[in-house]
Amino acid sequence: MLTRRARAICTLKSWGMVKKMKLAYLETSVTPIIRNSPMLARLLRRIYFIQVLLGAFLGSLMADHYQQSGAAALPLVLLGVLLLPLLLQFGAISTSMIQSRPAQAGSLWWRAYGSEFLAALRIYWLQMPWASAQTNVLLPEGAPQAAAAPVPVLLVHGFICNRRVWDKVVRALHQAGHPVLAITLEPPFASIEDYTLQIQQAVQQLQQATGAAQVALVGHSMGGLVIRAWLRQHGSTAVAKIITLGTPHQGTRMAVWSPTPNMAQMAWHSPWLQALQTSESPATRKLIHTALTRHDNIVYPQREQVLEGAEVTEFEGMGHLALCLDERVIQWLLQKLH
Repeated sequence: MLTRRARAICTLKSWGMVKKMKLAYLETSVTPIIRNSPMLARLLRRIYFIQVLLGAFLGSLMADHYQQSGAAALPLVLLGVLLLPLLLQFGAISTSMIQSRPAQAGSLWWRAYGSEFLAALRIYWLQMPWASAQTNVLLPEGAPQAAAAPVPVLLVHGFICNRRVWDKVVRALHQAGHPVLAITLEPPFASIEDYTLQIQQAVQQLQQATGAAQVALVGHSMGGLVIRAWLRQHGSTAVAKIITLGTPHQGTRMAVWSPTPNMAQMAWHSPWLQALQTSESPATRKLIHTALTRHDNIVYPQREQVLEGAEVTEFEGMGHLALCLDERVIQWLLQKLH
């Protein structure tokens, strides 16, 4: 019977071999994604790799506790590999859902709880870690007449996200005939003002690719604030409309501890947000359509996230990330763009 220390060493050596095999595979198949990835994607991959190693180690300890060795220990090691990341994700979602829970939660809150957990698994495990840095305009098939062509759409993600959060929305917009560009804001923890140049470059890229004079800008969470900051600097000449999903227009009470510039700007009624509001005219507000969910687990108080003069639509039974996946929101978005 192997000792606990020997079992741990064997486990780590095994994972060393797995890592070498993984790297060899990546060199021949997905090397462009690995080498040319946004900062957040690289960070997420490293975090999950560490979680897998820790999970394997915990699994080996369980195997030692139950006196399992060899092939009999493998199921417990695999259980640790799967269980630790799942528990960490579940803990993060549970904490945010409980902190933001409205006074009268009901069954819709539980529905939002479940859908947000599944959305987090999909977005943070399957989509965002594998984002590439390349951002090209996705043009519709065929060449519709300019007068009848659907408006080009620029998609801007939120805090601690990248462009892969929009995967489902991109497919829906493409199928509806919209030229689409989803960008990744870099670096992840900069001031919101620092992202406005990337927005301007993306708008120009869409205009050049489509020949359109105006584009629609869609922002999720912080992305809506980035769009408004860009609008303050560059005006609305190139804007067909602006749509925000779950954007903290009044700030969020979650950002009490704000270690990064963009988090501090999104704090509840922050000076930056107040200055942004005073800079906007009634004409600017008429361009903005906002969507919020009263079960938002990141941006709350939920029903305070409105702008005077801007149209607002309220959803329920979904959390913050689920706004980018829920079919009701996507159909609403398509309707607004038409």
